[in-house]
Amino acid sequence: MSHIWPYLPARAVNITSLIEFDRLASEALAATSARGLGWRVHRVDLRERDCVLRSLDLSEAIFIDCEFSPQGRALVQATGGLCMGSGQELPFTTGERGLYSPEELYSGIQVESYDQVPDAKIYAYSQQHTSPAVRTSDDAMARTLHDHHIGQALVSEVYEGAFKDSPLIGVMGGHAMGRGTPEYERTVELGQLITRAGYAVATGGGPGAMEAANAGAWLADYDPKDVQGALKMLAAEPDAIHQRTGWARTALAVKERFPSSRQSLGVPTWFYGHEPPNLFATRIAKFFTNSIREAILLEQSNGGLIVLPGAAGTVQEIFQDACENYYATGARVVPMVLLGREYWTKTMPAWPLLKALAAQRVMEDRIALVDTAAEAMEFIDSMSTLRRRTRW
Repeated sequence: MSHIWPYLPARAVNITSLIEFDRLASEALAATSARGLGWRVHRVDLRERDCVLRSLDLSEAIFIDCEFSPQGRALVQATGGLCMGSGQELPFTTGERGLYSPEELYSGIQVESYDQVPDAKIYAYSQQHTSPAVRTSDDAMARTLHDHHIGQALVSEVYEGAFKDSPLIGVMGGHAMGRGTPEYERTVELGQLITRAGYAVATGGGPGAMEAANAGAWLADYDPKDVQGALKMLAAEPDAIHQRTGWARTALAVKERFPSSRQSLGVPTWFYGHEPPNLFATRIAKFFTNSIREAILLEQSNGGLIVLPGAAGTVQEIFQDACENYYATGARVVPMVLLGREYWTKTMPAWPLLKALAAQRVMEDRIALVDTAAEAMEFIDSMSTLRRRTRW
């Protein structure tokens, strides 16, 4: 377990000296992928390391309060790495508040780069202030209070606010799905179908499949020609990791051209802060602690769960929710649909295990394997929905 859990990934690599950086860079360059996977580089002078920075894939690395040559910062950012200053003041509130809006998290994005908006500044602060050299109990308490109030605000929205009359359907899928792909377009269609059927979309709030589902909710009232226009605009800036600023500005341009009153939920985390939150979720519950975020997203998906092809994180979500359904009784079992027969039976054969787990349990009749968004919604519509819990 990481000594700074739960605010940094357990496999994060904290680098606080040039000696450490050189050793790990040498190991990475000797490997096939040459990636700085999970690196968190704190206050290291890298002005003489342009050659190394140029050779590494740093798309999942963050450099906080580091020194660079005139070209060094651009070399890091070219592969999607983040270069940030930690700041001295707390960049988030610890008192009672509502959920975030995309406008709040991305304030200033029209004139500033992504690393200057509140979302990025909070991420940088969270990473710097969990390193052993600077973390304090006050910092930990501030993050805990923040997550507590965000959790309360989310439950209020579900039971009394924007989603009180619209059961949430969780759409699970990875961040790698690119704008401009057929998979992205099909996921937009899924978000539209969910919203038009009287449900609300809930996602992990990030890019890829999550953005596509939230975008589908936003575009639910538009005809196919307009949706194609929106997709074409989005495809011009497809990369949320390497081109965060352009990626975000394009989403804003789509929202301005195609205004909407439809509501959807995103539940992202600064635990994976190198993945920016998408701008199509109208209510954003962003947490520092990923375990809270994962649990509350599944817990509040009271209308059902639709799972798109994904990797380890998506498989985890399938069986985390299946565990709840396994022990639940009666109507408290929430329907789950795996979308993609070929994928879930051969590429990532989670379906046979899920089916075996469900055998002779109440959940047995509430799981399905389908190939289309329409089939997924038809199955969920055949179920009765019930909130899993009373309000906190």
